[in-house]
Amino acid sequence: MKLKIYKTYILKSYLYYFLIVSLIFTLLSFFLNILEEIVFLEKYNVGVFYPIVLTFLNTPSILFEIFPFIFLISSQLFFIRFQENDELNLLKLTGIDNFSLIRFLIYLTLLMGLLLTIIFYTFSANLKYNYLSIKNKFTNDNKYLAAINNNGLWIKDEYEGSIYVINADEFIKNKLKKVTINKLDNEFNLESIIISEEANIERKEWELKKVKIFFVNGKKENLESLNINTNFNRKKLNSIFSNLNSLNLLQLINLSEDYKKLGLSSVEIKSHIYKLYSFPIFIAIMATIGSILILNLTNKKSKFFNLSIGILSSVVIYYINYFFNLLGTTEKTSIVLSICSPLIVLILFCFILLVRINEK
Repeated sequence: MKLKIYKTYILKSYLYYFLIVSLIFTLLSFFLNILEEIVFLEKYNVGVFYPIVLTFLNTPSILFEIFPFIFLISSQLFFIRFQENDELNLLKLTGIDNFSLIRFLIYLTLLMGLLLTIIFYTFSANLKYNYLSIKNKFTNDNKYLAAINNNGLWIKDEYEGSIYVINADEFIKNKLKKVTINKLDNEFNLESIIISEEANIERKEWELKKVKIFFVNGKKENLESLNINTNFNRKKLNSIFSNLNSLNLLQLINLSEDYKKLGLSSVEIKSHIYKLYSFPIFIAIMATIGSILILNLTNKKSKFFNLSIGILSSVVIYYINYFFNLLGTTEKTSIVLSICSPLIVLILFCFILLVRINEK
């Protein structure tokens, strides 16, 4: 019965610090982001409504990215409080040593990480999608659309009074394969249909090969090559699908399958999916590191010093993750290895420091 009471007390104490730290980071993210939105929208004279709405929609996505560091700092504050109130020694008298306490927090943070991945990420992804949809209305790109589905790559483009509706079966490196281009006027009246075996889209002036042109008056023309000007090139087309935070897990899996069918590289999508899969483990590791740091530092150190060590550790871990992720997305190593390697390094670090944790 006593153990259940103490576990409830530990749970409430940890959640209290987690909510406090989350609130602080939410407010910081909100104010930093709203300044960015105000600068972006100042030339459109839309008042304060749109910056506030856009910030509300974007803040959950930002918060999800920094949750690992929120857990680290929450764990530090939790153990600082228990040290200052001499509650660690009190817990030891009831049979809960340092290792048991950390183990309980690991189980707790694993569960919280799972809930955040399933529920909070889905919620933030939906808001991020709406954020991008609204913001797109204020850019020049709102009339240039691209999408991928079971029928291949689709592009809607407007260039010098003409509207192009483009479909391609494959997108490999800088080339589109089996391209069909419907050319329409401003009133959406069909002018011609252009069919090409291949289009080089490295530049915005596409180079079409083995071209057949069908005109609305019934005429037909065959060409070995044809150049057309568009607003798209390889770089821009790839960037359109780069914001993966606006897609939930199921949408990411479906998009990965669509990329395979089209011949596109799905490395970045897989990397993002695997990071979501490993998110609860990463959360638990960060909470463990925060706990270990405080327990291994002397009580004589100030709160500021202890938290500074935690923040410094967060920065180091961020760059370790970034380095391994870069290796994966550039295909220098496998995606699974790029995601698992930093986790394994951090787990080994935790095990080394946990060996004598009960003596602290």
